[in-house]
Amino acid sequence: MKKSNQTLYSVIGASSLGTLIEWYDFYIFGSLSKTISDKFFPSANPTAAFLSTLATFAAGFIVRPFGALVFGRLGDLLGRKYTFLVTLVIMGGSTFCIGLIPGYETFKAAPIVILLLRLLQGLALGGEYGGAATYVAEHAPENRRGYFTSWIQTTATLGLFVSLAVILCCQTMLGKDAFNDWGWRIPFLLSIVLVGVSVVIRLKMHESPLFTQLKAEGKVSKNPLKESFGHKANLKMVLLALFGATMGQGVVWYTGQFYAQTFLLNTCAIDATQVNTWIGIALLLGTPFFVVFGALSDKIGRKTIMLAGMLIAIVSYRAIFSQFYSYADLSKKTEVTALLSYSKTETMGDAGERTVHSTTLHTYTDSSKYAETVTQTFTVKNGAEQAGIAKTAKSVTLSSSYAPKVVGLMFLLVLFVTMVYGPIAAFLVELFPTHIRYTSMSLPYHIGNGVFGGLVPFIGVLLYEYSKTPAAPQGDILAGLWYPIGVAALCFVIGLLYVSTRQPKHS
Repeated sequence: MKKSNQTLYSVIGASSLGTLIEWYDFYIFGSLSKTISDKFFPSANPTAAFLSTLATFAAGFIVRPFGALVFGRLGDLLGRKYTFLVTLVIMGGSTFCIGLIPGYETFKAAPIVILLLRLLQGLALGGEYGGAATYVAEHAPENRRGYFTSWIQTTATLGLFVSLAVILCCQTMLGKDAFNDWGWRIPFLLSIVLVGVSVVIRLKMHESPLFTQLKAEGKVSKNPLKESFGHKANLKMVLLALFGATMGQGVVWYTGQFYAQTFLLNTCAIDATQVNTWIGIALLLGTPFFVVFGALSDKIGRKTIMLAGMLIAIVSYRAIFSQFYSYADLSKKTEVTALLSYSKTETMGDAGERTVHSTTLHTYTDSSKYAETVTQTFTVKNGAEQAGIAKTAKSVTLSSSYAPKVVGLMFLLVLFVTMVYGPIAAFLVELFPTHIRYTSMSLPYHIGNGVFGGLVPFIGVLLYEYSKTPAAPQGDILAGLWYPIGVAALCFVIGLLYVSTRQPKHS
């Protein structure tokens, strides 16, 4: 087993901790997308504001390939360790700054600044993953690469889990009103502490032994970009990695963990605390399977497991999401009219404005509840009170009996993710030679995940909104699934036909 002064497990631990923190930073934005849309975008059109937030969220994914090119080149020229140390600092600093930005009402440039910081996050993540996966793979024995690199794969899901856990803790300790007012900033500000700890740990790490040997022999690539994409044989492998593996893996990952959350929160209008709690449980249950499928790929091959995950996802998505919607479908529930209640509260602002909250609460025979709150602010101008735009918030709180059902279906979605994502790091590492590995593997990974995968929530919501017509105002609730299903199906066919079962295994 190849190793420096550190044990292989300390290498995995140090690499994984930093990568987990970067994923936490990157995904805290998505986990709080509804809050961000309320705080940083004009409130006149809530749907447009939410789509703008998802577009900003997606922008971080779209620039990830550029980060892969910039930092991948540096990683192949200067080394793995210091390159992904720099990306960690950029990511943490950007996340921290998001927590400091004033809201749109007092800072009209907020949407632009948020976008710029999101782009920095995307660039940083574009350099982080390839470095961490390459670093671990170059320490691991060849016959166990799938197992050891799969620990890095767990960090993406664990980063999302940690982001949800931090949000739930803040909501519980502060209360929903305080959290929505100012407490939502805490998860962003916390990033600077987590990054500081990880930087200290990573500074103590040694360079990858394979890269150190390469450097000592004077075989470091002089132009990683040209060698990665200018040589026909290597470019072919880059394209096969993208269209035969990472493209489908990306949409399965983001459908199972992000579009599912968006669907439950917005299309189904289920209470945010319930959604985040149930998804968090499913993530925790599913995470060990990254390692299971990573280790299995050492025995039966990476391609078989990844393509099986894509195929099962393709044929299962519509049934699973239909079931989600049926749980929150009020037309299928019987209301207990005797329990109908109505409440109204008023608050006065510092500038004399009056905000009225009117809530109607419906209760159903299965113990589910539906709350509809209309919020309207009245201001005084020229001695007369003027009403602002009324905002309506709808929320379905399901009976606890639905918890195992939702968690079970979410677990299946996460299981599909572990099948396609667990073996992918070892798959990519083995495609490319050491001297251009960081650059070559990072680009297809971040195009597949950052562009094809990252656009899933935005395109999914957009397709759903476009499916609404005057004749069918509810629209096709499953319209958003056609994008990930189509992309995964195309990738499955290309991978099945053109990706070799036995990959070249570079040292």
